[in-house]
Amino acid sequence: MRVKLHREGTGILIMLLAILLVVNLPLWIWVRPIAWAIGLTVVSIIFYLFVVNFFRSPRRTFVGDPVNAVVSSADGKVVALEETFEDEYLHCRCIQLSVFMSVTNVHANWFPVDGVVTYVKHHAGRFMGAYLPKSSTENERSTVVIRTPAGQNVLMRQVAGAVARRIVTYARPGDDASIEDHVGFIKFGSRIDLYLPLGTEIFVKIGDKTTGGVTQVGKLVPDSEQK
Repeated sequence: MRVKLHREGTGILIMLLAILLVVNLPLWIWVRPIAWAIGLTVVSIIFYLFVVNFFRSPRRTFVGDPVNAVVSSADGKVVALEETFEDEYLHCRCIQLSVFMSVTNVHANWFPVDGVVTYVKHHAGRFMGAYLPKSSTENERSTVVIRTPAGQNVLMRQVAGAVARRIVTYARPGDDASIEDHVGFIKFGSRIDLYLPLGTEIFVKIGDKTTGGVTQVGKLVPDSEQK
């Protein structure tokens, strides 16, 4: 699996490097004993590498059968799996499957299904902990709906958390969606909610770890095949 830095981190990493250089260079000139300068520089390097790690963007390939597959949109842990009513776009009862991303997880987000993007909307909101259930409807968030080749709608919601303050969504209505493509990026700690049709076969449970673009979390059952 190849890893590169995500484009969303380029500006931040350049600016942070400049700030750390401005802070650390005078330490080596003026601060004595020199051990203080060495210690602060080591801390700066560790902090910078942590931020670099946050913006890693691995290239992934789904190895299963993509037909009707639902693939995790994010790295993280399953924190919600329940039947609920989705009232923004679908206006029906669905299966909600939520994955929480910590600051150590990859924060690029993948499309959960193949299809065509039919709806995209950003919502301003609060910045509560993304692990809280009400964060799905009260936090800063972005909603994307994909219509699958079988005609089913899958809603994906990027949710900001207490630390995450910026959601980036690349999807636009009319775009082709592929489970191997990025739908967006969330900067620092957050959550992804999937709203799936009732009858979807679910392959994960609460507490399971997922890998975005790789872990198959479910399989859609076309309406014509449901009993």
